Amino acid sequence: MIDETHHPDLRSWVDSANEPGTDFPIQNLPLGTVRRDPSEAGTVAVAIGNDVMLLDVAVRLGLLSGPAREAAAACADGFINPLMALGPGPRRALRAGLVNALRADSDTGRRARSHASELLVTASDVEMLVPAAIGDYSDFYASIEHAKNLGSMFRPDNPLLPNYKYVPIGYHGRASSIVASGTGIVRPSGQTKAETDAAPSFGPTKRLDYELEVGVFVGPGNSLSEPIPIAQAEERMFGLCLVNDWSARDVQGWEYQPLGPFLAKNFATSVSPWVVTMDALEPFRAPAFRRADGDPAPLPYLSSPANETAGGVDIQLEVWLRSAKMRAAKTPAYRLSHVRFTQMYWTLAQLVTHHASNGCNLNPGDLLASGTVSGAAKDSRGCMQELTWRGTEPITLPSGEQRRFLEDGDEVIMRGFCERDGCARIGFGECRGTVLPAIASAGHIT
Repeated sequence: MIDETHHPDLRSWVDSANEPGTDFPIQNLPLGTVRRDPSEAGTVAVAIGNDVMLLDVAVRLGLLSGPAREAAAACADGFINPLMALGPGPRRALRAGLVNALRADSDTGRRARSHASELLVTASDVEMLVPAAIGDYSDFYASIEHAKNLGSMFRPDNPLLPNYKYVPIGYHGRASSIVASGTGIVRPSGQTKAETDAAPSFGPTKRLDYELEVGVFVGPGNSLSEPIPIAQAEERMFGLCLVNDWSARDVQGWEYQPLGPFLAKNFATSVSPWVVTMDALEPFRAPAFRRADGDPAPLPYLSSPANETAGGVDIQLEVWLRSAKMRAAKTPAYRLSHVRFTQMYWTLAQLVTHHASNGCNLNPGDLLASGTVSGAAKDSRGCMQELTWRGTEPITLPSGEQRRFLEDGDEVIMRGFCERDGCARIGFGECRGTVLPAIASAGHIT
């Protein structure tokens, strides 16, 4: 579905949207929820260069018409969810209308420019909220390199469990603790037990970690007991964001058997503020992961020619770290890893289809995360558990500090972008979070 809205020569009357390297050129136009004052309710906005365009103002000024206006009107209550529920047609109509209103060479764009003072707000002057009302959140384990690395730490002779190459592994997360980028992350406390301890103890985690992930927001959902066929899965995906699945590794190691993650992961999950629509990502679609010779083919319900041909998305992902000492010295953040999302063993469509294959009903705005994105190279590993190999190979920062896991004051910054010859570069913005000290409570002292 590549069309005029993707043309690399399109220019916006918003000058910062035309600058090389911007995450938000006119070819992107991701959606988010912002507010200018803590006392205000959120309103839906569009990222364009260094600014945000207020969608309700665009409607009021008559800059959108027909299906584009109807799609924008669905966001009148300050949530993207009603637009997500409408499906690909209205979403694409809104995209076309927004491009027309923001391009430099259209009559509507020239009229919009004359109202720039009320239509645009500088991005740094608004508070970014979680971009949608997330009713349910599930997290997967779709990177085979991540699975092999973690498996080899505990099962060197048999890193992958027998089901991995047949079924997309996942678990239900906690939607209530999903927070917007920039929210401080309080070091969680939990029950842990070292191998040398006779009994477990309770206290702040000593092995706080991040996980670099990509999240897909569900568009139109499905009714209870009605699966989503793989051929329809793409239509049920509204757009993508970056996800940091914060993890307490020592808590996880003690609690995960036999039912998997619980308190080690539900204390906080950060998401980037902008939802990059599937339409904006069309020029960057890629084939599904090429499985090794001898690997089983996906079962029929997880397989389609379209998914094999273009089920992947070529997103370049980075993780950066900046300690409190580095901030005080004005030392730039240090890049820990860089990886491509094309290395995922399971595609996003396969995750959606599998999630609904038993009749589980997905709803507009539900979030499905990919699981940690890791590659084969050491500098492409998507969490500190892998980068430092459970803390046995510490990382040295430019400040001289060493890290086995995250310390208080550490800021984790995740970035994602797509670029390809003949296409405009588009980005996801940043997913940031700074580790704050644990809160004292009965049973332990911080």
